Amino acid sequence: MATTGQVLIAGVSGLVGYAAAKRFLAAPGWDVVGLARRRPEGLAGATLLSLDLADRAACERTVAGLSGVTHLVYAALYEKPGLFAGWLERDQMERNLAMLQNLFDPLEQAAPGLQHVTLLQGTKAYGGHAGKHPPTPARERWPRIEHENFYFLQEDYLKAKAAGKAWHWTVLRPQIIFGEAQGSNMNPIPAIGVYAALLRECGEPLYFPGGPPTVQEAVDADLLADVIAWAAESPASANEIFNVTNGDVFVWRHVWPVIAAALGMAVGEDRPLSLAEEMSKRQAEWAAIVAKYGLRAPADLDAFVGQSFIYVDGLLGAGRRGAAPSLPLSLSTIKLRQAGFHGCIDTEAMFTKWFRYFQEQRLLPPRPA
Repeated sequence: MATTGQVLIAGVSGLVGYAAAKRFLAAPGWDVVGLARRRPEGLAGATLLSLDLADRAACERTVAGLSGVTHLVYAALYEKPGLFAGWLERDQMERNLAMLQNLFDPLEQAAPGLQHVTLLQGTKAYGGHAGKHPPTPARERWPRIEHENFYFLQEDYLKAKAAGKAWHWTVLRPQIIFGEAQGSNMNPIPAIGVYAALLRECGEPLYFPGGPPTVQEAVDADLLADVIAWAAESPASANEIFNVTNGDVFVWRHVWPVIAAALGMAVGEDRPLSLAEEMSKRQAEWAAIVAKYGLRAPADLDAFVGQSFIYVDGLLGAGRRGAAPSLPLSLSTIKLRQAGFHGCIDTEAMFTKWFRYFQEQRLLPPRPA
């Protein structure tokens, strides 16, 4: 079989990188190489290399042997403990820039056949986390809303590198991503799944822990992986930025019955609380659930959920009880569709899919008989 190319995925153990690796492994002709500090399971057929992107010398040694790389998917990300505060701190921005530089400077020299680079950003590119208020919906063609942001540092570095070169880049800006990775700092599925499992074990319904309703958008990790694979080969993706969403919108309280049904639970009343605060007290209960049901999930909550309890608190509006609804940051995906990618998924179906998957993989307790 003719080889389409060799794709190098930085951050292969993360939410996006893992989904991208599975997507390329399932397509004919792709040789997949993954980089991460920890090697994920379930990627048979990929070459997995342990690497700390903050270590420049280690990057140079590793990349020297990757002369066949034709495509790079850069999905690596450094987050500080506490998650949200670090988004505005300069040292975190500089570290994320340095990680990309540490990898790409030697890769460009080692891989003369490089054709394409995909860089993952997100909706922080529009500045909502920094107190900016972009119009709705956010569009890629807008001038930057200036603020400190490591996305811009990485993007400017990559654009400068590409000047006069044969390879092209694509920047993707997904909304809230849902998928299968464990230990992720921003994957709501295991965080909500643990919360639900603890309630169910006590014979309680799935109480809604959030605050006032806001309209949000989701991205299925598999759909995002399809966009990444499309961008790798489509001429329409060359040197372009694309927003990515499932194609619809949702409100957490409105999809809560769908989540409850997927987990085999009844919907409970509103009981606002911080998952980050509450779940940290219930480590022993989770470990007992893992043992009782013979789960493959880590008994250690940090290993399974990462900082996603903190992330979910922000998404659900924990602590904002009684506050006025905020204007949501919605994305236009017209540009992506006009460029030729037309995939979409119903967000309610996405929630059902991922909670059922976690149950089938014995990462969450099975549905009641």
